[in-house]
Amino acid sequence: MKVILGLSGGVDSSVSLKILKDQGYDVEAMFMRNWDSALNNDYLGNPNKDDDVCPQEKDYMDAVMVANQLDIKLHRIDFVKEYWDNVFTYFIEEYKKGRTPNPDIMCNKYIKFDAFMEEAKYLGADYIAMGHYARVRHEKDKSYLLRGVDSNKDQTYFLSQISQEQLRHSLFPVGDLTKAEVRKIAKDNNLYTVEKKDSTGICFIGERNFKEFLKNYLPANPGNIVTMDSKIVGKHEGLMYYTIGQRKGLGIGGNNEFSDSPWFVLGKRLDKNELIVGQGNDNIYLISNHCYANNINWISDKPIEGKKYTAKFRYRQKDNDVKIEFINDDLIHVIYEQGVSSVTPGQAVVIYDGDICLGGGIIDSVYYNDKKRIYY
Repeated sequence: MKVILGLSGGVDSSVSLKILKDQGYDVEAMFMRNWDSALNNDYLGNPNKDDDVCPQEKDYMDAVMVANQLDIKLHRIDFVKEYWDNVFTYFIEEYKKGRTPNPDIMCNKYIKFDAFMEEAKYLGADYIAMGHYARVRHEKDKSYLLRGVDSNKDQTYFLSQISQEQLRHSLFPVGDLTKAEVRKIAKDNNLYTVEKKDSTGICFIGERNFKEFLKNYLPANPGNIVTMDSKIVGKHEGLMYYTIGQRKGLGIGGNNEFSDSPWFVLGKRLDKNELIVGQGNDNIYLISNHCYANNINWISDKPIEGKKYTAKFRYRQKDNDVKIEFINDDLIHVIYEQGVSSVTPGQAVVIYDGDICLGGGIIDSVYYNDKKRIYY
């Protein structure tokens, strides 16, 4: 059985490669080059560093070291065009609309489990494997995506747009492990990436300054920060730099007209280029109790209308009780009577039946009772 693993240069995929080899698979690895910083002129090097190499190239060199350690053949494949066409263009268009997109979800859908899988099949693979903290249960006629054992690292949220066919040919070697166990395996086997920190940046941006990066593609358009009753309390640098529920980086303070309670982003008025803010993390304008989502994808079983499920509206958010109503094949109504804070257009709503990730959609509009939230 031949498996080709996506080797990113991180510890999770490195350990995944080791596990597959130990399990006796005919395994090879593939490094995906999805972004050309030189072509797009967006890599801002740090002159204070001794080694001023693009982060993506550093990851590739780390992947080479691990593949050599484990005596595994490593392929390097460019998906720069596919990434630009299917992920980055979407990313930019969503920001233009005042929404907060999640490019990692689209990267999984179009790159890691589509373009990558097609290349792997061309190389003779029966399965592909990734270092995601998720599990898959392959049954005779259907496969199910399950949460990873490590609830703090579970990445099924980011896999919610992959298809049943893609899942049928996928493996997740570290899904049954905790992060601590993964680190221990790396240490016990002296893997080159054992001390490497987890990536916290957006998939193609990495650890770079987000605002500086975005300025290359969307011109900053400063404007007023206002309260719900249109009182000006500050200036924003551009609406695309802020998201619903954001607290830090607003630069509001020292106004004797208001209390010392923290300020939060409540919404955006695109027509006036205004960022709407209010005080208190329990602000009623942050709360919604139902939303509509499109771009619907069900991985295995379609939810039953009216049955209670749980959902996440953001990665690492706690589970929220929800019920689903079907408007049409590509639009659902998600109801959460208890109310949830900061449900944001552009983010994914991901539906779970216990440990099974059923799939979900992209949040389009958000409401509290009959009032639409001014989220974009």
